[in-house]
Amino acid sequence: MTNQALSSMTNYDTLRVDLGPRSYDILVGSNLLANTASHIAPFVRKAGVIVISDATVAGKHLPTVLASLDSAGIAHRQVIVPAGEKSKSFAVFEDVIEQILAMGIERSTLIIALGGGVVGDLAGYVAASLLRGLDFVQIPTTLLSQVDSSVGGKTGINSKSGKNLVGAFHQPRLVLADTAVLDTLPRREMQAGYAEVVKYGLIDDPEFFDWLEKNAEAILNNDGPERRAAVMRSCAAKARIVSQDERESGKRALLNLGHTFGHALEAETGYGAKLLHGEAVAMGMVIAHDVCGAMGMAPGGEKDRIVNHLKSVGLPVVASEVPGMHWDIDRLIGHMSRDKKVRDGEITFVMTRGIGKAFTSKAMDVDKMRAAITRSCRA
Repeated sequence: MTNQALSSMTNYDTLRVDLGPRSYDILVGSNLLANTASHIAPFVRKAGVIVISDATVAGKHLPTVLASLDSAGIAHRQVIVPAGEKSKSFAVFEDVIEQILAMGIERSTLIIALGGGVVGDLAGYVAASLLRGLDFVQIPTTLLSQVDSSVGGKTGINSKSGKNLVGAFHQPRLVLADTAVLDTLPRREMQAGYAEVVKYGLIDDPEFFDWLEKNAEAILNNDGPERRAAVMRSCAAKARIVSQDERESGKRALLNLGHTFGHALEAETGYGAKLLHGEAVAMGMVIAHDVCGAMGMAPGGEKDRIVNHLKSVGLPVVASEVPGMHWDIDRLIGHMSRDKKVRDGEITFVMTRGIGKAFTSKAMDVDKMRAAITRSCRA
Protein backbone atom coordinates (compact mmCIF):
# COMPACT_ATOMS: atom_id res chain seq x y z
CA MET A 1 0.00 0.00 0.00
CA THR A 2 2.18 2.85 -1.27
CA ASN A 3 1.68 6.57 -0.72
CA GLN A 4 1.16 6.92 -4.45
CA ALA A 5 -1.65 4.35 -4.35
CA LEU A 6 -3.21 6.10 -1.36
CA SER A 7 -3.17 9.53 -3.00
CA SER A 8 -4.75 8.32 -6.23
CA MET A 9 -8.16 7.65 -4.66
CA THR A 10 -11.20 9.38 -6.12
CA ASN A 11 -14.22 10.86 -4.36
CA TYR A 12 -15.29 7.45 -3.16
CA ASP A 13 -14.30 3.86 -3.73
CA THR A 14 -16.65 0.94 -4.34
CA LEU A 15 -16.35 -2.63 -3.10
CA ARG A 16 -18.72 -5.40 -4.15
CA VAL A 17 -19.92 -8.05 -1.72
CA ASP A 18 -20.58 -10.95 -4.07
CA LEU A 19 -23.53 -12.98 -2.82
CA GLY A 20 -25.43 -13.71 -6.02
CA PRO A 21 -28.91 -12.16 -5.85
CA ARG A 22 -28.07 -10.66 -2.42
CA SER A 23 -24.93 -8.86 -3.66
CA TYR A 24 -24.42 -5.20 -2.75
CA ASP A 25 -21.89 -2.38 -2.85
CA ILE A 26 -19.90 -0.76 -0.08
CA LEU A 27 -19.07 2.89 -0.81
CA VAL A 28 -16.12 4.35 1.11
CA GLY A 29 -15.28 8.05 0.94
CA SER A 30 -15.62 11.48 2.52
CA ASN A 31 -18.84 13.49 2.83
CA LEU A 32 -21.12 10.78 1.43
CA LEU A 33 -23.94 11.68 3.85
CA ALA A 34 -24.71 14.90 1.98
CA ASN A 35 -25.52 12.80 -1.09
CA THR A 36 -27.45 10.04 0.68
CA ALA A 37 -30.48 10.44 -1.59
CA SER A 38 -28.59 9.85 -4.83
CA HIS A 39 -26.84 6.77 -3.43
CA ILE A 40 -30.02 5.12 -2.10
CA ALA A 41 -32.25 6.15 -5.03
CA PRO A 42 -32.23 2.69 -6.71
CA PHE A 43 -33.85 1.19 -3.61
CA VAL A 44 -36.47 3.87 -2.81
CA ARG A 45 -40.14 3.39 -3.72
CA LYS A 46 -43.27 5.49 -3.11
CA ALA A 47 -43.56 4.10 0.42
CA GLY A 48 -40.45 6.12 1.29
CA VAL A 49 -37.86 5.49 3.98
CA ILE A 50 -37.67 5.17 7.75
CA VAL A 51 -34.41 6.25 9.36
CA ILE A 52 -33.47 4.51 12.60
CA SER A 53 -30.79 6.30 14.60
CA ASP A 54 -29.74 6.93 18.19
CA ALA A 55 -30.00 10.14 20.16
CA THR A 56 -26.30 10.98 19.86
CA VAL A 57 -25.92 10.31 16.14
CA ALA A 58 -29.25 11.96 15.31
CA GLY A 59 -28.05 15.20 16.87
CA LYS A 60 -24.91 15.23 14.74
CA HIS A 61 -25.76 13.62 11.39
CA LEU A 62 -29.52 13.15 10.94
CA PRO A 63 -30.08 16.73 9.65
CA THR A 64 -27.57 16.14 6.83
CA VAL A 65 -29.28 12.91 5.77
CA LEU A 66 -32.79 14.38 5.97
CA ALA A 67 -31.77 17.47 3.98
CA SER A 68 -30.53 15.19 1.22
CA LEU A 69 -33.77 13.19 1.26
CA ASP A 70 -35.85 16.39 1.22
CA SER A 71 -33.93 17.78 -1.74
CA ALA A 72 -34.77 14.63 -3.70
CA GLY A 73 -38.40 14.57 -2.61
CA ILE A 74 -38.04 11.27 -0.74
CA ALA A 75 -40.71 10.79 1.93
CA HIS A 76 -39.16 9.97 5.28
CA ARG A 77 -39.92 9.31 8.93
CA GLN A 78 -37.54 8.53 11.74
CA VAL A 79 -37.27 6.52 14.94
CA ILE A 80 -34.70 7.53 17.56
CA VAL A 81 -33.44 5.11 20.23
CA PRO A 82 -31.22 5.74 23.26
CA ALA A 83 -27.47 5.63 22.54
CA GLY A 84 -25.50 2.65 23.81
CA GLU A 85 -25.38 -1.14 23.85
CA LYS A 86 -28.47 -1.37 26.05
CA SER A 87 -30.60 -0.48 23.00
CA LYS A 88 -29.80 -3.93 21.58
CA SER A 89 -32.56 -5.39 23.77
CA PHE A 90 -35.97 -7.03 23.40
CA ALA A 91 -37.61 -3.98 24.96
CA VAL A 92 -36.14 -1.47 22.49
CA PHE A 93 -36.63 -3.87 19.56
CA GLU A 94 -40.34 -4.20 20.41
CA ASP A 95 -40.73 -0.45 20.86
CA VAL A 96 -39.15 0.29 17.46
CA ILE A 97 -41.27 -2.37 15.76
CA GLU A 98 -44.49 -0.98 17.24
CA GLN A 99 -43.57 2.62 16.37
CA ILE A 100 -42.94 1.68 12.74
CA LEU A 101 -46.06 -0.45 12.41
CA ALA A 102 -48.11 2.45 13.79
CA MET A 103 -46.74 4.64 10.98
CA GLY A 104 -48.21 2.37 8.34
CA ILE A 105 -45.65 0.68 6.12
CA GLU A 106 -45.46 -1.47 3.01
CA ARG A 107 -43.09 -4.20 1.88
CA SER A 108 -41.44 -1.55 -0.29
CA THR A 109 -40.59 0.71 2.68
CA LEU A 110 -36.82 1.13 2.98
CA ILE A 111 -35.15 1.11 6.41
CA ILE A 112 -32.00 3.19 6.86
CA ALA A 113 -29.68 2.38 9.76
CA LEU A 114 -27.83 5.59 10.67
CA GLY A 115 -25.41 4.96 13.50
CA GLY A 116 -22.83 2.63 14.94
CA GLY A 117 -22.89 -1.11 15.44
CA VAL A 118 -25.76 -1.05 17.92
CA VAL A 119 -28.06 0.86 15.58
CA GLY A 120 -26.99 -1.22 12.57
CA ASP A 121 -27.60 -4.53 14.35
CA LEU A 122 -30.93 -3.38 15.80
CA ALA A 123 -32.23 -1.71 12.62
CA GLY A 124 -31.13 -4.66 10.50
CA TYR A 125 -33.05 -7.07 12.73
CA VAL A 126 -36.08 -4.77 12.64
CA ALA A 127 -35.87 -4.78 8.82
CA ALA A 128 -35.51 -8.57 8.76
CA SER A 129 -38.56 -8.99 10.99
CA LEU A 130 -41.08 -6.41 9.73
CA LEU A 131 -43.52 -7.90 7.19
CA ARG A 132 -41.07 -10.85 7.02
CA GLY A 133 -38.33 -8.72 5.52
CA LEU A 134 -37.82 -5.13 4.34
CA ASP A 135 -34.84 -3.79 2.38
CA PHE A 136 -32.41 -1.73 4.40
CA VAL A 137 -29.32 0.41 3.91
CA GLN A 138 -26.44 0.68 6.37
CA ILE A 139 -24.94 4.13 7.00
CA PRO A 140 -22.33 3.32 9.67
CA THR A 141 -21.03 6.28 11.66
CA THR A 142 -18.32 4.64 13.79
CA LEU A 143 -15.02 3.09 12.76
CA LEU A 144 -16.10 -0.24 14.22
CA SER A 145 -19.33 -0.35 12.23
CA GLN A 146 -17.66 0.83 9.01
CA VAL A 147 -15.01 -1.88 9.06
CA ASP A 148 -17.01 -4.71 10.58
CA SER A 149 -20.61 -4.82 11.74
CA SER A 150 -22.27 -3.01 8.78
CA VAL A 151 -20.91 -5.58 6.31
CA GLY A 152 -22.04 -9.18 6.11
CA GLY A 153 -25.71 -9.24 7.07
CA LYS A 154 -25.47 -10.22 10.73
CA THR A 155 -28.27 -8.48 12.61
CA GLY A 156 -29.59 -8.98 16.10
CA ILE A 157 -29.97 -8.07 19.75
CA ASN A 158 -28.56 -9.25 23.06
CA SER A 159 -30.29 -11.36 25.70
CA LYS A 160 -29.63 -11.96 29.38
CA SER A 161 -27.75 -15.10 28.36
CA GLY A 162 -25.29 -13.38 26.05
CA LYS A 163 -24.45 -11.08 23.17
CA ASN A 164 -26.04 -11.39 19.70
CA LEU A 165 -27.85 -14.62 20.56
CA VAL A 166 -31.12 -13.43 18.95
CA GLY A 167 -31.09 -12.23 15.35
CA ALA A 168 -31.07 -13.06 11.66
CA PHE A 169 -28.85 -13.01 8.60
CA HIS A 170 -30.27 -10.14 6.53
CA GLN A 171 -27.99 -8.47 3.97
CA PRO A 172 -28.26 -4.72 3.35
CA ARG A 173 -28.83 -3.34 -0.14
CA LEU A 174 -26.00 -0.83 0.27
CA VAL A 175 -23.38 0.29 2.80
CA LEU A 176 -22.39 3.98 2.84
CA ALA A 177 -19.17 4.44 4.83
CA ASP A 178 -18.51 8.18 5.17
CA THR A 179 -15.05 8.45 6.71
CA ALA A 180 -15.46 12.18 7.44
CA VAL A 181 -18.10 11.51 10.12
CA LEU A 182 -15.47 9.66 12.15
CA ASP A 183 -13.94 13.04 13.01
CA THR A 184 -16.92 13.60 15.33
CA LEU A 185 -16.21 10.47 17.40
CA PRO A 186 -14.60 10.53 20.84
CA ARG A 187 -11.05 9.14 20.83
CA ARG A 188 -12.16 6.12 22.87
CA GLU A 189 -14.72 5.13 20.23
CA MET A 190 -12.10 5.41 17.49
CA GLN A 191 -9.70 3.27 19.50
CA ALA A 192 -12.37 0.62 20.05
CA GLY A 193 -13.12 0.48 16.33
CA TYR A 194 -9.43 0.27 15.55
CA ALA A 195 -9.24 -3.08 17.35
CA GLU A 196 -11.42 -4.57 14.61
CA VAL A 197 -9.09 -3.10 11.96
CA VAL A 198 -6.11 -4.79 13.64
CA LYS A 199 -8.07 -8.05 13.65
CA TYR A 200 -7.94 -8.29 9.84
CA GLY A 201 -4.16 -8.13 9.92
CA LEU A 202 -4.00 -10.80 12.59
CA ILE A 203 -6.35 -13.17 10.74
CA ASP A 204 -4.52 -13.57 7.43
CA ASP A 205 -2.79 -10.34 6.36
CA PRO A 206 0.54 -9.80 8.15
CA GLU A 207 1.51 -7.09 5.63
CA PHE A 208 -1.55 -5.10 6.67
CA PHE A 209 -0.50 -5.42 10.33
CA ASP A 210 2.96 -4.14 9.38
CA TRP A 211 1.34 -1.17 7.63
CA LEU A 212 -0.91 -0.46 10.61
CA GLU A 213 2.10 -0.27 12.93
CA LYS A 214 3.34 2.64 10.82
CA ASN A 215 0.00 4.38 10.14
CA ALA A 216 -2.20 3.92 13.22
CA GLU A 217 -2.14 7.54 14.38
CA ALA A 218 -2.90 8.88 10.89
CA ILE A 219 -5.92 6.56 10.71
CA LEU A 220 -7.21 7.65 14.09
CA ASN A 221 -6.51 11.38 13.82
CA ASN A 222 -7.29 12.49 10.26
CA ASP A 223 -9.84 11.87 7.51
CA GLY A 224 -7.01 11.32 5.09
CA PRO A 225 -5.85 8.64 2.67
CA GLU A 226 -4.59 6.35 5.44
CA ARG A 227 -7.99 6.16 7.13
CA ARG A 228 -9.73 5.51 3.85
CA ALA A 229 -7.21 2.83 2.93
CA ALA A 230 -7.69 1.13 6.31
CA VAL A 231 -11.48 1.08 5.94
CA MET A 232 -11.22 -0.18 2.36
CA ARG A 233 -8.77 -2.95 3.19
CA SER A 234 -10.81 -4.04 6.22
CA CYS A 235 -14.06 -4.09 4.24
CA ALA A 236 -12.36 -5.93 1.36
CA ALA A 237 -11.14 -8.60 3.77
CA LYS A 238 -14.58 -9.05 5.30
CA ALA A 239 -16.34 -8.98 1.91
CA ARG A 240 -14.01 -11.70 0.63
CA ILE A 241 -14.69 -13.96 3.60
CA VAL A 242 -18.46 -13.32 3.65
CA SER A 243 -18.69 -14.04 -0.09
CA GLN A 244 -17.15 -17.45 0.57
CA ASP A 245 -19.18 -18.26 3.69
CA GLU A 246 -22.26 -16.08 4.15
CA ARG A 247 -23.82 -17.95 7.09
CA GLU A 248 -20.70 -18.82 9.07
CA SER A 249 -20.53 -22.55 8.41
CA GLY A 250 -16.75 -22.43 8.00
CA LYS A 251 -14.25 -19.71 7.12
CA ARG A 252 -16.38 -16.78 8.33
CA ALA A 253 -15.78 -17.93 11.89
CA LEU A 254 -12.25 -16.51 11.52
CA LEU A 255 -13.80 -13.04 11.80
CA ASN A 256 -14.51 -13.91 15.45
CA LEU A 257 -10.84 -13.79 16.44
CA GLY A 258 -10.83 -12.59 20.05
CA HIS A 259 -14.61 -12.46 20.17
CA THR A 260 -15.37 -15.61 22.19
CA PHE A 261 -13.26 -14.24 25.05
CA GLY A 262 -14.34 -10.66 24.39
CA HIS A 263 -18.06 -11.41 24.41
CA ALA A 264 -17.69 -13.18 27.76
CA LEU A 265 -16.00 -10.09 29.22
CA GLU A 266 -18.78 -7.88 27.82
CA ALA A 267 -21.52 -10.11 29.21
CA GLU A 268 -19.96 -9.96 32.67
CA THR A 269 -19.81 -6.14 32.59
CA GLY A 270 -23.45 -5.90 31.49
CA TYR A 271 -22.81 -4.38 28.03
CA GLY A 272 -22.36 -0.87 29.40
CA ALA A 273 -19.87 1.94 28.88
CA LYS A 274 -17.48 0.27 31.32
CA LEU A 275 -16.17 -1.92 28.48
CA LEU A 276 -16.73 -1.14 24.79
CA HIS A 277 -17.00 -3.98 22.27
CA GLY A 278 -13.75 -3.13 20.52
CA GLU A 279 -11.92 -2.92 23.85
CA ALA A 280 -13.19 -6.39 24.73
CA VAL A 281 -12.06 -7.68 21.32
CA ALA A 282 -8.58 -6.23 21.90
CA MET A 283 -8.34 -8.08 25.22
CA GLY A 284 -9.76 -11.22 23.62
CA MET A 285 -7.20 -11.18 20.80
CA VAL A 286 -4.40 -10.89 23.35
CA ILE A 287 -5.84 -13.84 25.33
CA ALA A 288 -6.09 -15.89 22.12
CA HIS A 289 -2.44 -15.25 21.24
CA ASP A 290 -1.42 -15.87 24.86
CA VAL A 291 -3.08 -19.28 25.08
CA CYS A 292 -1.86 -20.32 21.63
CA GLY A 293 1.65 -19.30 22.64
CA ALA A 294 1.32 -21.37 25.81
CA MET A 295 0.17 -24.32 23.70
CA GLY A 296 3.31 -24.01 21.56
CA MET A 297 1.42 -22.93 18.42
CA ALA A 298 2.41 -19.28 18.16
CA PRO A 299 5.78 -17.56 18.71
CA GLY A 300 5.73 -15.89 22.12
CA GLY A 301 7.23 -12.66 20.84
CA GLU A 302 4.29 -12.06 18.51
CA LYS A 303 1.87 -11.65 21.41
CA ASP A 304 4.20 -8.95 22.79
CA ARG A 305 4.25 -7.21 19.40
CA ILE A 306 0.43 -7.19 19.30
CA VAL A 307 0.23 -5.94 22.89
CA ASN A 308 2.70 -3.15 22.16
CA HIS A 309 0.76 -2.03 19.09
CA LEU A 310 -2.63 -2.04 20.83
CA LYS A 311 -1.17 -0.15 23.80
CA SER A 312 0.47 2.39 21.48
CA VAL A 313 -2.97 3.62 20.37
CA GLY A 314 -4.38 3.60 23.90
CA LEU A 315 -6.33 0.33 23.85
CA PRO A 316 -6.59 -1.78 27.01
CA VAL A 317 -4.93 -5.17 26.59
CA VAL A 318 -5.83 -7.03 29.80
CA ALA A 319 -9.17 -7.40 31.57
CA SER A 320 -7.67 -6.11 34.83
CA GLU A 321 -7.67 -2.64 33.24
CA VAL A 322 -11.50 -2.49 33.39
CA PRO A 323 -12.30 -0.31 36.43
CA GLY A 324 -14.30 -1.76 39.29
CA MET A 325 -14.41 -5.35 38.02
CA HIS A 326 -13.60 -8.38 40.14
CA TRP A 327 -13.63 -11.10 37.51
CA ASP A 328 -15.02 -14.55 38.27
CA ILE A 329 -13.14 -16.92 35.94
CA ASP A 330 -15.78 -19.66 36.18
CA ARG A 331 -18.52 -17.20 35.22
CA LEU A 332 -16.49 -16.01 32.22
CA ILE A 333 -16.01 -19.58 31.01
CA GLY A 334 -19.74 -20.15 31.57
CA HIS A 335 -20.53 -17.23 29.26
CA MET A 336 -18.25 -18.77 26.63
CA SER A 337 -20.19 -22.05 26.77
CA ARG A 338 -23.32 -20.18 25.67
CA ASP A 339 -21.55 -18.55 22.73
CA LYS A 340 -23.01 -18.88 19.19
CA LYS A 341 -19.87 -20.74 18.13
CA VAL A 342 -20.81 -23.81 20.19
CA ARG A 343 -21.48 -26.82 17.93
CA ASP A 344 -22.40 -30.28 19.19
CA GLY A 345 -21.59 -29.16 22.72
CA GLU A 346 -18.09 -27.94 21.85
CA ILE A 347 -16.80 -24.39 21.39
CA THR A 348 -15.12 -23.61 18.07
CA PHE A 349 -12.20 -21.33 18.92
CA VAL A 350 -10.35 -19.00 16.58
CA MET A 351 -6.73 -19.88 17.28
CA THR A 352 -3.46 -18.70 15.78
CA ARG A 353 -0.01 -19.83 14.76
CA GLY A 354 1.15 -16.21 14.73
CA ILE A 355 0.31 -12.86 13.14
CA GLY A 356 -1.71 -13.49 9.98
CA LYS A 357 -2.10 -17.21 10.68
CA ALA A 358 -5.50 -17.64 12.33
CA PHE A 359 -7.46 -20.89 12.09
CA THR A 360 -10.47 -22.52 13.76
CA SER A 361 -10.25 -25.52 16.05
CA LYS A 362 -12.03 -27.27 18.90
CA ALA A 363 -8.71 -28.62 20.22
CA MET A 364 -8.32 -26.13 23.06
CA ASP A 365 -6.18 -26.91 26.11
CA VAL A 366 -8.73 -25.92 28.75
CA ASP A 367 -6.17 -25.60 31.56
CA LYS A 368 -3.95 -23.29 29.48
CA MET A 369 -7.04 -21.32 28.39
CA ARG A 370 -8.11 -20.85 32.02
CA ALA A 371 -4.57 -19.76 32.88
CA ALA A 372 -4.51 -17.20 30.03
CA ILE A 373 -7.89 -15.77 31.07
CA THR A 374 -6.69 -15.60 34.66
CA ARG A 375 -3.52 -13.76 33.60
CA SER A 376 -5.67 -11.20 31.78
CA CYS A 377 -7.99 -10.71 34.74
CA ARG A 378 -5.31 -10.61 37.43
CA ALA A 379 -2.49 -8.78 35.62
